[in-house]
Amino acid sequence: MINVDSLTKTYGRFTALQDVSFTARPGRVTGFLGPNGAGKSTTMRVMVGLTPATSGSVTVAGRRFADLPNPGLEVGVLLDASAQHAGRTGREVLTIAVATMGLPRKRVEEMLSLVGLTPTEADRRVRDYSLGMRQRLGIATALAGDPDLLILDEPANGLDPAGIRWMRDLLRGFADRGGTVLLSSHLLGEIEVIADDIVVIGNGRIVAQGTKADLLAAAGTLVRCRDLAGLQHALAAAEVDFTPTPDAPDALRVDADPEVVGELACNYGLALAELRSADSAGLEAMFLELTADTQREGVAA
Repeated sequence: MINVDSLTKTYGRFTALQDVSFTARPGRVTGFLGPNGAGKSTTMRVMVGLTPATSGSVTVAGRRFADLPNPGLEVGVLLDASAQHAGRTGREVLTIAVATMGLPRKRVEEMLSLVGLTPTEADRRVRDYSLGMRQRLGIATALAGDPDLLILDEPANGLDPAGIRWMRDLLRGFADRGGTVLLSSHLLGEIEVIADDIVVIGNGRIVAQGTKADLLAAAGTLVRCRDLAGLQHALAAAEVDFTPTPDAPDALRVDADPEVVGELACNYGLALAELRSADSAGLEAMFLELTADTQREGVAA
């Protein structure tokens, strides 16, 4: 289990993290989402002792990462696949990691096979690796100690569709065997497929967290109507909250069940072009709505 409790990190007057709290549980994949600069990587760096917290705490497997006697045997970490020694071969990088953890050398070949790096690729210098190959090497290093927890920052970067599918199956299998996975990614579709729980961060604060099913179900109803003013009047009269949808000028997101919205529209003689649960719009719509005030770009993208 990974437990983040009231974590705050400041750099002078700048607050990178403000009272961040969440838990990643065994047997589940926790998706950690947020716009660029939201605080995802800072949180993960604090988790593994690379960045000191200003206040608050993080425990992995019940202890601070710095207090683990042999961290690689308990926690697999991949924060930056490009941070590997460019002048060494992939096999050398993995051999050093295995030796540092006190593991038998045969573990090197087992991990290379697991992540799909061929003998020829393993003997190439890391400087000649594609980003996808570096990701595979990083995953091999993270898994070498047979840990119970994985902390991964954007592990699918650089992978082709087949590689992304491989990564998804690998992490799903790890969690299904009782492991804890904390996964940061900007590939919202992949998170939607694999995650059991979701934590959304924006401007250094948690803006939403819960099971994927609960968060998407709370999205309400999406309704489209040519007479949008009439629909807004009907909803307001019934004291039902609603918000416009920026990407669909004739649609509203309504905080009520589809049955309630449909009955209101019928009572006011309004013809609806679309009426459905907003969770079918997927994780991307929820993410953009929750982080609308924290996006760097002028429009959501």
